[in-house]
Amino acid sequence: MNYHFSISCRALLLTAFLTVSCLLSAQTLLNKYQPNVTPEGAVYYLPKTIVRIAVQVEKTTYTPGDFCAYAHKYMKLNDVVQQPVATYRVTTLSLTQEGVADTSRCYMVKFNSKSTGTNMTLADDGRLLAINAQPITIKAPTAFTPAPRQQQQQPRSLLNEEILSAGSTAKMAELTAQEIYDIRESKNQLLKGQADFMPKDGEQLRIMIDQLEHQNTLLTSMFSGTTIRDTTEHVFTYCPQRGIEREVLFRLSKHRGIVDSDDLSGVPFYICIEDEHNVPEPVAAAPAKKKSKVGDDGIMVNIPGKIKITITKDQKMMGSFEIHAAQYGNTELLSGELFNRKMITHLQLNPTTGSIYKIDTETLK
Repeated sequence: MNYHFSISCRALLLTAFLTVSCLLSAQTLLNKYQPNVTPEGAVYYLPKTIVRIAVQVEKTTYTPGDFCAYAHKYMKLNDVVQQPVATYRVTTLSLTQEGVADTSRCYMVKFNSKSTGTNMTLADDGRLLAINAQPITIKAPTAFTPAPRQQQQQPRSLLNEEILSAGSTAKMAELTAQEIYDIRESKNQLLKGQADFMPKDGEQLRIMIDQLEHQNTLLTSMFSGTTIRDTTEHVFTYCPQRGIEREVLFRLSKHRGIVDSDDLSGVPFYICIEDEHNVPEPVAAAPAKKKSKVGDDGIMVNIPGKIKITITKDQKMMGSFEIHAAQYGNTELLSGELFNRKMITHLQLNPTTGSIYKIDTETLK
């Protein structure tokens, strides 16, 4: 039993090696300290494009005031909610791109002393980044930083001794309402210039009015309640694929925030992909009339296609983005003549799409 298992494993390994060797070939020398290097050569990948969608969600937290039950009686405030409530809503959507190795676009590079393509740079995941050149760097998106929450003064700190010593909540609410009306009257007298003690200049007047308004707001919140807003960011990674045009990206519950995509308590936000078909289909190459010379196989690069990504909710568009994605285009062969002994070719690829970012040549003397 062990004998047959060993034979099968050897056969599978031999078949895999021969298949890769027949289908994938190139012409250049790799740095031995790069990933995916073997004594015979190396494997590099072209990338596929993924997107990261950053969703900022605002949480609004309402806390009822101590005197909310008396809001209409003493302050004439209608429909004041008497229970705490938290609600969520999406405020902004943004999209960034990133390249990852596409294992379906895998190519073999063999060592070749007759080539000038001697300096190949690969990413950690094996993506080809550059030949005879420094790879380009993509600026990382700015990290989200929530706004610091300011320390809120407690309205009870403004209650005088008479209010605090009242025998019931109803009496405290009545006295607090009277204090609010007195503050508003003092503010109006200052604005009209009729106060008993008018400030000497405009700056003092502004400070006094601001203080009165602050006191009015804090004390009124004991009837109307307080509302605090916080914003958080959630990042969703998605790989656009041909044949999939619409999927649930995430769900948002009004009272629970972001929930799982299969949680029906949340309203779905869909990601929709539209292929703009701006890259023509590759034309089948004519059969070779003679055997290619060493180094003629060249380097494979991507020709990315353009797609439109939209995020929708209840058939309403929440965000729209146009990008180039490697998997919606095709590949192209750069001739091995670019890396012959007569010149040095400097090649930089876009790490997100695998397309040519920059290529130039230097003639050897």
